[in-house]
Amino acid sequence: MVIRQLRLTEFRNYSRLRLELDPVPVLLVGDNGAGKTNLLEAVSFLTPGRGLRRAKLDEVGRRARNGETAVASPWAVAATLDLPEGRVAIGTGLEALPAANGEGEGTSMRRAVRIDGRNASSQLALGQHVVAIWLTPHLDGLWTGGPGDRRRFLDRMVAAFDPNHAGSVAAYEQAMRQRARLLAEGKLDPHWLTALEDTMARHGVALTVARLDLVARLDQAARLGVGPFPRAALALSGEVEGWVAGMAALDAEDRLRERLAGQRRIDADAGTTTIGPHRCDLVVRHLDRDIPAAQGSTGEQKAVLVAIVLAHARLAAIARGRPPLLLLDEIAAHLDSTKRAALFDEIEALGSQAWMTGTDAELFSTLRGRAQFFRVASGELSPG
Repeated sequence: MVIRQLRLTEFRNYSRLRLELDPVPVLLVGDNGAGKTNLLEAVSFLTPGRGLRRAKLDEVGRRARNGETAVASPWAVAATLDLPEGRVAIGTGLEALPAANGEGEGTSMRRAVRIDGRNASSQLALGQHVVAIWLTPHLDGLWTGGPGDRRRFLDRMVAAFDPNHAGSVAAYEQAMRQRARLLAEGKLDPHWLTALEDTMARHGVALTVARLDLVARLDQAARLGVGPFPRAALALSGEVEGWVAGMAALDAEDRLRERLAGQRRIDADAGTTTIGPHRCDLVVRHLDRDIPAAQGSTGEQKAVLVAIVLAHARLAAIARGRPPLLLLDEIAAHLDSTKRAALFDEIEALGSQAWMTGTDAELFSTLRGRAQFFRVASGELSPG
């Protein structure tokens, strides 16, 4: 999976950008605030979801000043990809909807997705072509933070093997939000709630099966270690996860339906859904020190995270015939020279077009001749 051309229009601090690329890793070097992470974020929008910053769609367009008010503008990210099945052109962005009277443009916006020039039914179509895993400084605290970030991290990895996974997660979460709203409003219509709980049970068990399958495979791979990076053990904890691991999927669906129906008043009083796969957690252990990953030093936590991403990339390369895109923001931080060299060698061995950022080009000097370097300054790129 290689991006051969990337085009940005009105995205963050890039008014227009056209970047021609070779099938090698991409290095973006520049000062803080120059726009390096913005480029990684643009690439992340080529996958379903809200990108590596989890930004709202109207937050990423360049903002024009209208008096004292910042006005969100349409934006676009497009790419030409070389995939095993051939060359594909994809694009996404925020566009204005036509006015209700059919004349001109209205004030409402929507996310558009196009594959080879044709409109796609939803952003989920992007997942059929592009899989990306990213590591940002925010994720350096993944093991010590809340379980929500770990679930999102896990779901991105699952999507590398199952392009439909994002759809299952979206369907489950939408039904859960609708059920919660009905309960909060005191609308206990059994027919409406039963239909939503059926959707939650079907998609909830499906996404749990996919998560458990990947965690089992990733646990085996991560236990082997990657070069100087630590070995790790992974498990998925949660009540529904225990059911799915110990019974047929249809039986687990029935149990989840029953529990959801039986806890309507409890959930209404609590203001939250108290049972379901949205409450699971990814549990990771640093095997070389035999401690939970959260108890390691900052450097050890980062090393475990990198080890898991590399193990996942290996599995994905075998399963899908290509590794995912790796978006590695400030990746050199907290890695010593030995681990940096091992990371670069592993990326080259995988054949991954990793996108990496940093402020100090010297930390990436061993990649000279093996990667494409760009200098980023104030939203402008030049060969580096």
